Amino acid sequence: MTLAEGVQLVSFGLLAIMVIGTALGVVLLSNIVYSAFLLGGVFISIAGLYVLLNAGFVAAAQVLIYVGAVNVLILFGIMLVNKNESFQPMRRAWLGQAATGAVCLGLFVLLATMVLGTPWQLSTDVAVGDDATVLIGQHFFSDFLLPFELASVLLLMALVGAIILARREFIPDETSADAVSEALTLPERPRELVSAGVEPPTADE
Repeated sequence: MTLAEGVQLVSFGLLAIMVIGTALGVVLLSNIVYSAFLLGGVFISIAGLYVLLNAGFVAAAQVLIYVGAVNVLILFGIMLVNKNESFQPMRRAWLGQAATGAVCLGLFVLLATMVLGTPWQLSTDVAVGDDATVLIGQHFFSDFLLPFELASVLLLMALVGAIILARREFIPDETSADAVSEALTLPERPRELVSAGVEPPTADE
């Protein structure tokens, strides 16, 4: 093993540990703000894996789109909603937890079966390098046109959902005339009634 291969292997191990650790933090932490920050760590770690695969453009897109847009949008949505509501205890909550655990276990078994059944081989093709953007564009508008359009629709739905969640529950449509008049008037000094023929008191008195 050469020095370069050793550095790549160590980098891959560190990035894999970061991905697993931050992903577990996203799921297990009860504070949703911390989970959102750790989700950014997951995205950055995956971008590092893309760098190891000589996919610099995909890594940059990963950081710009997922960390700079999606993760920031999630944080804005959490902080703008800012609802202080306590969770009510649910009856028979163990049923939901058991169903969630069964689904996660099924997904894990499915992925493990796919990993073990895939004939992993090192590619002998030359890395595309700077022409990666051209090749990705050709695949987007030919082989993967439908998934590309579905992803754009999904992002639009996420944007609309974030706007609905961040919308205030009570926004007065019209400002009352009394509120406007009170805001534009200055406080008036109370006047004292003085009868006719009596001189008003001076400042010295």
